[in-house]
Amino acid sequence: MLGATGSVGRQALDVVRAHPDRLRVVALGANRNADELGALAVEFPTARTALGANALVALATDPDADLVLVATPGVAALRATIAALEDGKRVALANKEVLVAAGHLIRRLAGGAGERLRPVDSEHNGLWQCLAGERLEHVRRVALTASGGAFRDVPLEALPGVTPQHALRHPTWKMGPKVTIDSATLVNKGYEVIETRWLYGLPYERIDVVYHPESLVHALVEYVDGSVKAQLAEPDMRLPIQYALLWDRAPSPAPRFDWTADRTLHFGQIEMARYPCFRVVLETARSEDLAAMIGLSAADEVAVERFLRGEIPFTDIASVLRHGAEVGARQGRSKEPELDEIVAIDAVVRAALAKMPAVA
Repeated sequence: MLGATGSVGRQALDVVRAHPDRLRVVALGANRNADELGALAVEFPTARTALGANALVALATDPDADLVLVATPGVAALRATIAALEDGKRVALANKEVLVAAGHLIRRLAGGAGERLRPVDSEHNGLWQCLAGERLEHVRRVALTASGGAFRDVPLEALPGVTPQHALRHPTWKMGPKVTIDSATLVNKGYEVIETRWLYGLPYERIDVVYHPESLVHALVEYVDGSVKAQLAEPDMRLPIQYALLWDRAPSPAPRFDWTADRTLHFGQIEMARYPCFRVVLETARSEDLAAMIGLSAADEVAVERFLRGEIPFTDIASVLRHGAEVGARQGRSKEPELDEIVAIDAVVRAALAKMPAVA
């Protein structure tokens, strides 16, 4: 388990505790939370533990592991994910940047979503459940739902003054800080469009995003006959995590969906003026310039960190993403960069953005 002390990691351990007959933890890794990792070592005394990004590859190739949960955010998890797949492991992927920056490499190794590459995100997990038993050639289009994030009801003119504290209060999900900010900018949904392309081999014109503030419908699939399948569940990540880990149905610690409750579901178009980052991600993805996409991914990590530190306003994130994509595009030497080139482009973009002054 990579990222054992983060939001996804903690919820995955709830699933492990609920299924001790089917799941055994053999290795636990964390980036920086030594105290919490130490507490987990006491609870799981037979598991190897390691702290720091440099330990991820060794944990991902642990000889006792059959399945690796990649729950560490950022492109730092890329080498570990590739190492696990090359080592013959099954991978449950909860990291967006791995597919955004290197989806072509992951698809080459795993062939897309399936038993070897198991999507953990609620939307992609929901897509998989809707597609089970179906043929992809019968799919007309798919839709991912978007809650709209913390600022979905904030007046546009007020967005320059919003604070990191406000941004971290997601209305429906409990997630880590990086993913929560990406939800507020809708970068996460742009990333999920890219992930869908690599996981299911669908072209971008057949992947839609639908505004759905209740976060009860996680994915929809329309078939060529006009039928639509939807996957619904209460917004609790333990359900998709469990489905990815077990890869079948079993009782879950997640709350049950109450279909007798008197409630209304809303769906609508994404308000592009509210989410300029979403537009930047989609434009970069549709350009098919993978080096630009690597640069954008690096820029988003930098921009989120700087916003959380109060160095740039929320409304500057989109311009940082665009600049990162431009720098990345200039670094690209091949149409499909290999791992070392991806890492090099990522480093150049981060260095270029480090020279940008704080303006907040």
